Amino acid sequence: MDNLNLISTFAEFKELKNIDKSTMIGVLEDVFRHLLIKTYETDENFDVIINPEKGDMEIWRNRTVVEDGQVENPNQQISLTDAHKIDQSYEVGEEVADEIKLESFGRRAVLSLRQNLASRILDLEKANLYEKYKEKVGEIITGEVYQVWKKEILVLDDEDNELVLPKSEQIPSDFFRKGDTIRAIVSKVEMRNNSPAIILSRTAPEFLERLFELEVPEIFDGLITIKKIVRIPGERAKVAVESYDERIDPVGACVGMKGSRIYPIVKELRNENIDVVNWTANAQLLIQRALNPAKISSINLDEEKKTAAVYLKPSEVSLAIGKGGLNIRLASMLTGYDIDVYREVEEEDVALDDFSDEIDQWIIDVLKGIGCDTAKSVLEIPADELARRTDLEDETVKEVVAILRSEFE
Repeated sequence: MDNLNLISTFAEFKELKNIDKSTMIGVLEDVFRHLLIKTYETDENFDVIINPEKGDMEIWRNRTVVEDGQVENPNQQISLTDAHKIDQSYEVGEEVADEIKLESFGRRAVLSLRQNLASRILDLEKANLYEKYKEKVGEIITGEVYQVWKKEILVLDDEDNELVLPKSEQIPSDFFRKGDTIRAIVSKVEMRNNSPAIILSRTAPEFLERLFELEVPEIFDGLITIKKIVRIPGERAKVAVESYDERIDPVGACVGMKGSRIYPIVKELRNENIDVVNWTANAQLLIQRALNPAKISSINLDEEKKTAAVYLKPSEVSLAIGKGGLNIRLASMLTGYDIDVYREVEEEDVALDDFSDEIDQWIIDVLKGIGCDTAKSVLEIPADELARRTDLEDETVKEVVAILRSEFE
């Protein structure tokens, strides 16, 4: 087993795993010096020269020349006679450098060396991979689906590193086959059984945030800030945005002309509906915007309990709640308030003819003559104008108004 065979193997490994040259040389030298200490009890008088790019490795032992018969430590001293076998010009007191061949250590030692090297480089690669992806947490990566299992998908990045997308981090309608290209964010990186486990996610709010940064230049440039994102993956999301430039409409910029910017995001998220709203520190206004498209009549807030009672017309209630309660649920998540929706009670109007036992029929007919055929339609007209338009006495008008108003009190 020669030097070239040993070193070239790990030179190839280095190339595949992208370990830098200086680190590779350091590991190789450290492993060889460990072998020297094991064999000779010291490595102080040895020079280890490594060139992993060419596959060259040399070990030179430096010994001092002593008189014949005075060699006390054969590893650090050499007799004059043995020195002359290397070069006739050596004299007592000089240093002799002779090369130690790898095969001289024995087959078992060389095999142990190979295993030690493989283990050290593998550990180094694991550490490098862990550090590399630890810095990428929260970033989007693109990979290729390598294997699809029931509980997770195995994804390979562009350097063939293995990444995992668990079922719980997939959008419910996600469907991937082997060979498909997939986009996700790096959710977390952890060590499992001394190996880095890189977990991906397509359901995290950060994934939606990164997609917006890719599609909306103003967000990428910092002109628009995403204040908060809430999602029910694959169903609906609400994104609160704020602009630092008054000339920029943050909602319009995020949606794009005819939805051109938001469409690719919706498509990536399997047609997840995305509501973009203007952020505000005013809680009432934020709740109002968060419940869009419902039109709110009034809101009662309890700041301490973080609850909001929202009143709407009956026709607006279903819009506020949304399909499956998604709209109100997301609005609560976005605003931080527990929102309750109430229908506004509308007083029913009463026809004037129903007051015929209290108001003379001829007066009712006069009121009808000016277009008032219900109690509310009469009450909406000021008393002085009502008297002028009907030619009724002021006293009569007051009596009629009093009778009609008592119906609603």
